[in-house]
Amino acid sequence: MSEIPGAHHEAGLERGRVDLQRYDHALMGTYGEPMRVLTRGEGSWVWDADGNRYLDLLGGIAVNALGHGHPAWVSAIAEQAATLAHASNFFATEPQIRLAERLLELAQAPHGSRVFFANSGTEANEAAFKMARKTGRGTVIALEGAFHGRTMGALSLTHKEAIRAPFAPLLEHVVFVPADDNAALRAAAARAGDDLAAVFLEPIQGEAGVRPLSHSFLETAREVTRQHEALLVFDEIQTGVGRTGAWFAHQLHGVQPDVMTLAKGLGGGFPIGAVVAFGERAGSLLAKGDHGTTFGGNPLASAAALATVTAIEDEGLIANAKAIGEHLRGSLEAVPGVVEVRGDGLMLGIGLAAPASVALTRAALDAGFIVNPPSPDTVRLVPALTLSRPEADLFISWMSEHGSHIVMEGLS
Repeated sequence: MSEIPGAHHEAGLERGRVDLQRYDHALMGTYGEPMRVLTRGEGSWVWDADGNRYLDLLGGIAVNALGHGHPAWVSAIAEQAATLAHASNFFATEPQIRLAERLLELAQAPHGSRVFFANSGTEANEAAFKMARKTGRGTVIALEGAFHGRTMGALSLTHKEAIRAPFAPLLEHVVFVPADDNAALRAAAARAGDDLAAVFLEPIQGEAGVRPLSHSFLETAREVTRQHEALLVFDEIQTGVGRTGAWFAHQLHGVQPDVMTLAKGLGGGFPIGAVVAFGERAGSLLAKGDHGTTFGGNPLASAAALATVTAIEDEGLIANAKAIGEHLRGSLEAVPGVVEVRGDGLMLGIGLAAPASVALTRAALDAGFIVNPPSPDTVRLVPALTLSRPEADLFISWMSEHGSHIVMEGLS
């Protein structure tokens, strides 16, 4: 295998094309045409079917927190698979219990707090929505630009009209307010009055272009929900588990929610979702028979998540996310055509001076870098928390030498 990003192996030229044809004939076209067919990964690097190597700065969209093939993660899954892979929720398992206890500890959750395990972020948000309904109230406030998932409840909280419209009518009584608009949030809560069940928000709106909410807005959300005795729900599916330079993004602000949803990085690549309910009130909203899942919290997923959390702690990866994120921010802000770099830790949005994110993403892929364009003028970086400074410097150099030209061409 070549050790140069983007290097090409002529002998394998046709393999990727053939595999993409097979994909097109066998899978539903819900994701469009894949950019490449990936075959293996190691650390922050992946290889495609034609032997090309790429620096993975997308991390499966903030999922591969430990990169690819982390030895402790692989070992934990293998050992658990050989012991007990699945048991129904008529039974408890040790990994499930330990993971719940660890999450409550890391979240600094008060007495009476509880955890529910699901299989994905969407499912975690569905459970949180049901918790809001169990308050006996109807109105839920969400934010413009929000993305909470694609199942019917989560989609009702998601703002993007293009993905909502084909499935209307969605759940009623969801009110959208502009992100970071304190006055609009207060007004919407006042209109709902005693019917306000919950406020849902992402501390950093990922799919909207990596747009952090202000400290003031998070405090206002906490104040409003307490005033109306409603739930404050933080969707930390992208921001959680060390991604932003803290275990959870809300800890950077000192604003604790009533409910927090997790997924993505929690399993380090293995599917798992979680709902953390803070305190007795939230922790007891879902009673026996109110909710359930066949696979949620199974021992294999729990073991993968425990290995992920343990490695993040043992290897100092939260500090690494903060340090490498600051290095990327400072260096990329100096690149011509970059107007700002938003976000925290290793969840960064590169704001461009022109709507050139798609062109830049394609050029980056050809050069051996995997990034993502969540909006026309933003490129998103959510790499493994293990990303090293020399690896980050490879992308910084490419942006300085090539990426800036693509952006400047978009201005002409």
